Amino acid sequence: MTQLYWVALKSIWSKEINRFSRIWIQTIIPPVITMTLYFIIFGNLIGDHIGTMDGFCYIKFIMPGLIMMSVITNSYSNVASSFFSAKFQRNIEELLVAPVPSHIIILGYVGGGVARGICVGFLVNMILLFFIPFKIYSFFIIFLIIFLTAFLFSLAGLLNAVFAKTFDDISLIPTFVLTPLTYLGGVFYSLNLLPSFWKTISKFNPIVYMISGFRFGFLGVQDIPIIFTLLVLFFFIFLFYFFVWILIEKGIGLRN
Repeated sequence: MTQLYWVALKSIWSKEINRFSRIWIQTIIPPVITMTLYFIIFGNLIGDHIGTMDGFCYIKFIMPGLIMMSVITNSYSNVASSFFSAKFQRNIEELLVAPVPSHIIILGYVGGGVARGICVGFLVNMILLFFIPFKIYSFFIIFLIIFLTAFLFSLAGLLNAVFAKTFDDISLIPTFVLTPLTYLGGVFYSLNLLPSFWKTISKFNPIVYMISGFRFGFLGVQDIPIIFTLLVLFFFIFLFYFFVWILIEKGIGLRN
């Protein structure tokens, strides 16, 4: 049975990776161009007037946040659109009746989201390094945070797809939840600049912890201790994974 599960997992991974890599002009290039424009406008044009932040020039300070933005949005959207398309076309029913555990289905789709998120994040990083090369503080922290973040938001995209009834429902969470939380997550500013009240409010935003941890991996500075970043990531991963597993196991939102 273990061999069967491994074959099933690899099949879903292959399908998901082929899905976004086959149409790379739509899935890979646009976010890279978007993040590059953010970097040019906010980093080069506006950054010269801002000066330094947390001891670094502004263009270096925002670079980790921009990479994290691309990872979050792409890992989320990949799983949300793919799983909902399978549900809408009733292809998901073939997986549900097959002798494949719910864990394999979850890990298969999430693996595709993680692959796209890391792929886009890597390309954005390579492009941005053309503008301003600098020394990285910890490769291990960078890889750990980017992997856990991509895993978390792939689960969030899967959760959205399970509950979605129409394709319009797929865009609601990114538009009204992810985008505000990301822009208020410390991408373009340090929490140390905020008044104490807003600094406290910001700590209820989980994306603040991810961007702070990722920035620590790049620059060695952090608004929040790295241990809290890891605790928040593991907590939400466990919560979302358990919730998604229950929904798929019971067929909620999947079976008519």
